[in-house]
Amino acid sequence: MPKSVTRRAGPSICPLLLCLIASFVPTAASSGDDAFQLLKIDGYNGKWGSTELGTGAVVSYAFVHAPLYFAEAGNCRHLVPMDELAKRSGISRTELRDEATAAFRVWENAANISFIPADDPDQADILIGAQGQPAGRAFANVEFQAGSDNGVKSIDQARVCLNPEQPWKVGFDGDKDVYDIRYTLIHEIGHVIGLDHPGPSGQVMSFRYTERYQDLQPGDLRGVERLYGTSTRSLAAEDSSN
Repeated sequence: MPKSVTRRAGPSICPLLLCLIASFVPTAASSGDDAFQLLKIDGYNGKWGSTELGTGAVVSYAFVHAPLYFAEAGNCRHLVPMDELAKRSGISRTELRDEATAAFRVWENAANISFIPADDPDQADILIGAQGQPAGRAFANVEFQAGSDNGVKSIDQARVCLNPEQPWKVGFDGDKDVYDIRYTLIHEIGHVIGLDHPGPSGQVMSFRYTERYQDLQPGDLRGVERLYGTSTRSLAAEDSSN
């Protein structure tokens, strides 16, 4: 049976479960400006595609079109379309899709992983939706395939869910009580591709929401490159400049 994990975007208070997980999982860089933490569930790291660390992957994603329920999920158990979130926040569905595309592109530019939008949610690897049972701010759920290699399992499916009853915005304005959609999605996408919280602050993958960073930080970059290798876009840019 696939294993599920709950991850929360940037609260100022670290949930006990996440603190305990972070305390006992070794990392390649556990402190400093380049700290990162690989996601670990039941003793296994996870990534999309091959279980060999440092290899690339192609992953599809879709917004849900209708309510979906996942009885076995640790979180994002009940996904619904983003209509209510869009209505309450004043962010159009087009803007939501554009912000999601931009969030995925941030990770594409950082490592050898590509994201393809899917029209049919039934065929997508990552599902994005609002919470049917609103709680917190944002969560992610990751499910591993059964087989493993050298302590790494392939990710089978993942979900990102946002609370439609919370206020949301596009862009930073200094008000940390209202979360930026893109920053939140970047953080949650980091979880569903295999990264965990390295600590309370200093990276986009840290668990406190901040408006200090417009892009990934050194630890975020090291972590995703550890999982998927260097971005082919970065290599192409280097070749063209030589």
